Amino acid sequence: MINEKIQDVLNAQINKEFYSAYLYLAMSAYFDEIGLEGFSNWTKVQAREEVDHGMILFDFIIERNGKVQLSQIDVPENISGSPLEIFEKIYEHEKYVTDSINCVASMSDDECDLASRNFIDWYIAEQVEEERNAYEIILKLKMFGDDKATLYHIDKDLQERTYKSHSYK
Repeated sequence: MINEKIQDVLNAQINKEFYSAYLYLAMSAYFDEIGLEGFSNWTKVQAREEVDHGMILFDFIIERNGKVQLSQIDVPENISGSPLEIFEKIYEHEKYVTDSINCVASMSDDECDLASRNFIDWYIAEQVEEERNAYEIILKLKMFGDDKATLYHIDKDLQERTYKSHSYK
């Protein structure tokens, strides 16, 4: 049986993961509106990954004989700005999620819930990757500034990203 405090914090994390999916879908729609299909693809793939992350948490709670309690998902703020500005928001958002995951890990330690602590390690490693992916795009966008030809090439590169299902096991 899962520790009740851990169950509550994991349910809150499910909401954060699904909110992240909404956020990335809003960004994807914006990128489509301004004609950056590669950026749209990257954020759409990211949205699908965030749903996977939420579902992995969902399944873990069930596996531990816990109770999943879904809550309302906030509507993302109006998305606008340059690709650099949006990717800076992505990076900040991923750091926020990392902080949240770290709190789950810390609470798992405090509650001596070693099964949850072991489980959350996957998310810790995943967040390192999430932050790095966003930061690498920021570096490229900062390096090349507003050069339209380079932005076109970055957009083409981001079009190549494909969705790969995430699983814990």
